[in-house]
Amino acid sequence: LTGIPREQRAFQYLLAHAIPGDPHHILQTFDQWCYHCEHLSCVGPAKGRIVERLLLERAPLCVLELGTYCGYGTVLLAQGLPPGARLYTVEGNPQHAAVAEKVIRLAGFDEQMVELIVGPSEEVIPQLREKHGFMKADLVFMDHWKRCYLRDLQLLESHQLLAEGATILADNVLFPGAPHFLQYAKTCGKYRCKVHRASLEY
Repeated sequence: LTGIPREQRAFQYLLAHAIPGDPHHILQTFDQWCYHCEHLSCVGPAKGRIVERLLLERAPLCVLELGTYCGYGTVLLAQGLPPGARLYTVEGNPQHAAVAEKVIRLAGFDEQMVELIVGPSEEVIPQLREKHGFMKADLVFMDHWKRCYLRDLQLLESHQLLAEGATILADNVLFPGAPHFLQYAKTCGKYRCKVHRASLEY
C-alpha cells in the first residue's frame, strides 16, 4: 500500500531503533521487526546460534555467503569472525543488495572486512578469484535459492575455491528443501554430513 518494499520498511525501522556500530543490537532489532511487524526470511535467532557456534569452532579466515538478502546473515557472520578474516557475500537482487549494503555498514563493517558482490551466483563464483582476489573459502553459508545449492557447490569445487576441510552450511535443506544437494553431499564421498534440526524463522 505504501509502495515501499518490506525490506526497505525493515531498514527504516532499524534506522529508528538500532544502535549504529552494534552488530548484536542490529540483529536484535531485526528480530523484533520480524516477530512483531512483518516476516522476513532472515536466518533468525534460533538458527543464528548454530551459525555462531560453528564460527567459534572453525574460526574461518575466508567466508563466502551466497544469498545476502537484507544483510542479517552477513552481520551475523561478520560479528563472529576472527581478526583479519574477510567475508564475501553474493546477492542476485539489486534492490535487496542496496538494503543489505546499508545494513552492513550501519552495523560497522567496512569494505575491507565485508565485500558485497551483486550478481547471479553462477556468474559471480567463476570470477571470484580473478575479479575479487578471493582465495579459498574456509566456510560457505548458502541461503539463496535452494535449487541453486547443488549447482553452486559444484561450481565452487570445479573452480577449486574450497579450502581443505572447508565447512558448507546450507539453510532450509529439508523445507522448502534442496533434495539433490542433500543427496550429493551425502553420497559423493567428499563430505561428512550433519543435519541440524530447527524450526522455520520467527
